[in-house]
Amino acid sequence: MLSKVNIAPGIDKETTNYGAEGRWIDAVNVRFRSGLPEKVGGWSKLTDTTICGVVRAQKTWFSTQGVRFLAIGTHRKLYIYSEGVISDITPIRLNANLTDPFTADGSSTIVVTHNSHNATEGDFVTFSGATALNGADFNAEYEVTEVVDVNSYKITHTGNVSSGTGGGSVTAKYQLNVGSATSSFGFGWGTATWNAGAWNTPRTSSSIFVEATYWAFDTFGEDLLAIRNNGELYKWDLSGGVATPAQIITQAPSASRFVLVTNEQFVLCLGTEESIGNKSTQDNLLLRWSQQRDFTTWEFTSIRENSSGFDRVQEGSKIVAAARSRGSVLIWTDSSLNVLQAIGGDEVFSLLQVGSSCGAISPFCWAEVNGVSYWMSQTAFYIFDGSVKKLECSVQNYVFEDLNTTAQVQIFCGLNVDFNEVTWFYPSAGSQTLDRSVTYNYLEKIWYTNTGFARTGWSDRGVFPNPFAAKFLPNDTPTNDTIRGVTAGATQMYRHEDGVNDDGLAMTCSLTSGDIDIEDGDQVYHISRVIPDFKDLSGQVNVRLNFLNYPTSTTPRSFNSNVTPTTKHFSVRGRGRQSNVVISSTTADSDWRYGTLRYDITPDGAR
Repeated sequence: MLSKVNIAPGIDKETTNYGAEGRWIDAVNVRFRSGLPEKVGGWSKLTDTTICGVVRAQKTWFSTQGVRFLAIGTHRKLYIYSEGVISDITPIRLNANLTDPFTADGSSTIVVTHNSHNATEGDFVTFSGATALNGADFNAEYEVTEVVDVNSYKITHTGNVSSGTGGGSVTAKYQLNVGSATSSFGFGWGTATWNAGAWNTPRTSSSIFVEATYWAFDTFGEDLLAIRNNGELYKWDLSGGVATPAQIITQAPSASRFVLVTNEQFVLCLGTEESIGNKSTQDNLLLRWSQQRDFTTWEFTSIRENSSGFDRVQEGSKIVAAARSRGSVLIWTDSSLNVLQAIGGDEVFSLLQVGSSCGAISPFCWAEVNGVSYWMSQTAFYIFDGSVKKLECSVQNYVFEDLNTTAQVQIFCGLNVDFNEVTWFYPSAGSQTLDRSVTYNYLEKIWYTNTGFARTGWSDRGVFPNPFAAKFLPNDTPTNDTIRGVTAGATQMYRHEDGVNDDGLAMTCSLTSGDIDIEDGDQVYHISRVIPDFKDLSGQVNVRLNFLNYPTSTTPRSFNSNVTPTTKHFSVRGRGRQSNVVISSTTADSDWRYGTLRYDITPDGAR
């Protein structure tokens, strides 16, 4: 007789393999749609070149002329993508005129003399106007490979340069100091209380947390506003040209954690300064707003003169994230959710706490869909649809018990509205980078994981026809710009839901079920034939069946068969009380959507 193998949609990792009977327990590059599992859409390179650093923020928008833009912030640079080209718009922190700054010793290592340069290792500087030193041309962009002291640093030339000093009159443009790719606790001198250990020895434990660098973006008209965590507010003005660096807004606060523009066109700086322009007064719970439609006016004088102002969140140690939703602004601290609502009049805004013990785990751990917000907290996932609710999650322990909390600030949430998906990319325990993902299908209310699939940034389709995402390549050097002496650590931007392959190569997919009783599981059955049912299938899919008598059986009887669109059934010689199913594909151009299986079974005794 024929016995149907019924498996419910979604992944269940909260119980044992047998306890997850009738559920899937693991997936790689598989999603669920209308109750059926299928291979995820493929991806292809957005550009052939790679950019410098780890992507930490993305923002898409249209200009008033309908031109599409994508802002990309890495821990080392700031970029704009438009019309197939990625341009470096990293702010310039210092312009300097130097005289004979280059000293060569016969190797490719060059010492640059510049008093009080304030550069750090890994920074970028571009020289122009230089005359050749012993035939070597230095008019190019370089990475600072070593800081010698406050008045000199080293760069690496393209080849050996004969000993000498020169360069003539040189203009040096220094980009914003690079940030940190990962989070860490600061160790060494000065990281513990006085008299906590032997004098003149570094501490081996610390409460000083060095946060990974991230950017926050929003648009003001067709221009971009950008903040790097605990830094200044910058504006990229489209009218200046795509490749023009972003400029500091000198009137704005000089140290903030986040930026957002409200629906009423107030610019919000969050986690900002009590005294504007004084970084030492930064308060991680303070928020300021500019005068309406004017990001250059922040000091409140009177309501008749301007509408700028400030307020302070009550609960938490720092503002972590903010988002527009439901006609207001949601503000997450590390422990609470608050709503900022425009009310007009003398107060301008009202600030109301709507949730506690539900803070945001990272600046981009949230997604907003039609007035409903989803986010990841430190121990659970939450939703806000007018009130805060904890989401039931069939993979919660799997995610939160294997999470690197030191690297949690990097967690990035991506929305894929075409498939009703909210995906969180997160670092597993022991990983300093994002290496896993977990997805919630908010329409079908199911969860699925994707081991090994990670992106550090994501933008849904809307402005562009496809979602765009960033993959960090730690061992690759960036190729988008010619930078002499540049070190490894690059990002490849991808266009997702594009075909069925991994950038033209085969995509590895697999889906594993829990143990399923054959009939009632009260006796042993012989299985002679399997009838597969796929809703869609192109190429081939491998179906592996494991038959066993008990949940603890270590030697199941296993059978493999490659299924194609013409496969009607395949023969096996299975025997057992229960079975599990593994669906996988590893060939290029294959695509599938699985339905179910039926076994041809006959009773074969009770043991």
